[in-house]
Amino acid sequence: MVFDRLREDIRAIFSKDPAARSTLEVLVCYPGLHALWFHRRAHWLWTHNLKFWARFVSHLGRFLTGVEIHPGAVIGRRVVIDHGMGVVIGETSEIGDDVLIYMGVVLGGTALENVKRHPTIEDGVILGSGAIVLGPIRIGKGAKVGAGSVVVRSVPPGATVVGVPGRIAGPEPGFPEETIEEVMPDPMLRVMSRLLDRQNQLEERLRTFEQAQPGPESPAVRQNFFCENQIRDALREVIDPEVGIDIVDLGLIKEIRVTGNTAEIDMVLTCKACPLSDHLSGQVQRRALGVSGIEQVRVNVLDEPFNWDRFVKQRGNHRQL
Repeated sequence: MVFDRLREDIRAIFSKDPAARSTLEVLVCYPGLHALWFHRRAHWLWTHNLKFWARFVSHLGRFLTGVEIHPGAVIGRRVVIDHGMGVVIGETSEIGDDVLIYMGVVLGGTALENVKRHPTIEDGVILGSGAIVLGPIRIGKGAKVGAGSVVVRSVPPGATVVGVPGRIAGPEPGFPEETIEEVMPDPMLRVMSRLLDRQNQLEERLRTFEQAQPGPESPAVRQNFFCENQIRDALREVIDPEVGIDIVDLGLIKEIRVTGNTAEIDMVLTCKACPLSDHLSGQVQRRALGVSGIEQVRVNVLDEPFNWDRFVKQRGNHRQL
């Protein structure tokens, strides 16, 4: 029985750690494995009401491995603690089978009473480096917690959680499992993209109202307005590769001026030295030249870094109002 569990532990490490090369290396050089062995002895003592000796064995394991597991914690089979340094698992924690735990993970409690106050980790969960899971919450089967995340609410099965506090970033409900990418999505980027989309809709409506106002514009002026709109539509095909949103909706195009067959485009970047400056400028120029009637295009890259001092001052004035 003991040797069966030992072989199972070694196979689990080989399945989850591509750096493992030999059985001898795993047996001698994997502190996460040693910490689990110490915990099994300590947990047996704990369940047989030998509390002091259980804590002593647990403390010894912590001294030798850098992994602190309370002897009262319940840990399933084929659990892998990779690297392990700084891992802390509280007394009432429950960990299922086939869980992968990276260094610095904390399964902590939020109550001072002697109650269930630590997380329950279901089967197949992955806890990234430095992740902190607090309270008697449940991390669903097959979920992933991103590195450095702080999770204070229960996570449904199969979900991906990132950020502080932890936010569910994927997968989207109803998506088949094979379409899920093996990258951590960014929930804040999703929110920003929606806000930018709404802002762009409002700007388009305002631009439509301005151009609909009656005035003494000549046919040449009206033609310039028409070319500006065509250029703006063409630039929607230029995607910022870092964000994945077109540069118009992203707000990088500040102004478009058309005079005859010449177009001048002001593009805003936070820094002129941005490595994407030349790439985006070239894309903008090519797209604008594809518009009928435009023969020359000049792209001005404006350096407009965010003015934090001005923002703080404006916010203070708003509060006084």
